[in-house]
Amino acid sequence: MTTYPLSRRLVSEAFGTALLVATVVGSGIMAASLTSDVALALLANTLATGAILFVLISILGPVSGAHFNPAVSLVFALRRELSAAAVPAYIAAQIIGGVAGTMLAHAMFDLPLLQVSATMRTGAAQWLAEVTATFGLVFVILAGIKFRADAVALLVGLYITAAYWFTASTSFANPAVAIARSLTNTFAGIRPIDLPGFIISEVLGALLALMFAGWLLMDARNPQTLTETEPTP
Repeated sequence: MTTYPLSRRLVSEAFGTALLVATVVGSGIMAASLTSDVALALLANTLATGAILFVLISILGPVSGAHFNPAVSLVFALRRELSAAAVPAYIAAQIIGGVAGTMLAHAMFDLPLLQVSATMRTGAAQWLAEVTATFGLVFVILAGIKFRADAVALLVGLYITAAYWFTASTSFANPAVAIARSLTNTFAGIRPIDLPGFIISEVLGALLALMFAGWLLMDARNPQTLTETEPTP
């Protein structure tokens, strides 16, 4: 497997996060301009986001791991699959890419390049939703890598498609994307003042998923840890 230099991996992370955010914000603008039905607009936003995740992870995963998400990069660093020295650079690239993605979406729809969102997203229910959304995302990634590495892109795309609808927050699950979405006063926006609650919830969800996956998916090395009904390897 080819190992790419850090400079190329950072460009991959910035580029991928930019396209992801451009899709989230741009599809939200397009949907809101075509229909006044909020449910239909959310469906359009959902399908576009799930589709672009599949594409981006498939083509950029071999380059940088296709994290596009500081919470995911943190988890891989804790698993010692990403060097601690690379983590700040990955996170910076993701945030810069996300902001660039917002600006690109605005430019395509002839809006001011940067705005301040007025969409309120706060409260215990929203924070619980973000813990849940990020927990599920990270667990899907870790379980997918272990059991279906060839299907991770599809699994993530499908999970986020579902999580848009079963979480009260519509599943941001990504601090870099949340920051980028605070700079758009459109369908996908979030007030900057609401960011801390979202980011803390996302990091907490990611860490809980790392601990749970580490226990649940751990290989049984000691036959005594197996139940009597399970075959011994």
